[in-house]
Amino acid sequence: MELVHFLLDFLKDPLLVLTQFIAEHGILVYGLLFLIIFVETGVVVMPLLPGDSLLFSVGLIAGTTGEINLIYIIPLLILAALLGDNLNYFIGRKFGDLVQSKEKILFLKKEHIAETEKYFDTHGSKTVILARFIPIVRTIAPFVAGAGEMKYKTYISYCVLGAILWVTSITMLGYFLGEVEWVKNNFEKVVLGIVFVSVLPIILKLIQSKTKQ
Repeated sequence: MELVHFLLDFLKDPLLVLTQFIAEHGILVYGLLFLIIFVETGVVVMPLLPGDSLLFSVGLIAGTTGEINLIYIIPLLILAALLGDNLNYFIGRKFGDLVQSKEKILFLKKEHIAETEKYFDTHGSKTVILARFIPIVRTIAPFVAGAGEMKYKTYISYCVLGAILWVTSITMLGYFLGEVEWVKNNFEKVVLGIVFVSVLPIILKLIQSKTKQ
């Protein structure tokens, strides 16, 4: 139950949880961040873990308190994202048919997979990069790539580029905006804004599909 409460608190206010964790455990925060990014990208049934807001919080803490070092954390989280993606890709290759035969497994719904497959149909291999910036889709895209038997050589090149762009851009955004007074005083609104911008492509896609019916 403690783990569930911890994850719910993380979803609600990642900055507060990270700050408290650093105060209590110090350098272990690097392991926690690695684990969260790895699980969010590597375990196809866990798409609701914080991603964008977590990276933004990491950058903000690095820029305001210096308790997280960007020189270490950015390469570490890129590695976590890559390892997670590769695990997810090979899970898709091995168990793709089994997972897609179920309507829902934990937080993963069959419709999430169908939506991600549409992204691949529209954008091709570039979906591996684009999906990085879209919650839920970024967790499922590697799985779909594996289940669809995308060539690993093609997949890994887009995977590496996507991980570098995602981790670096969102973290550095938090780093530079963290000194802005309004951001400090309205962090919850900033997080909600990040989440909204992240899911906006999904919302637009749903509206577009409804208007075509």
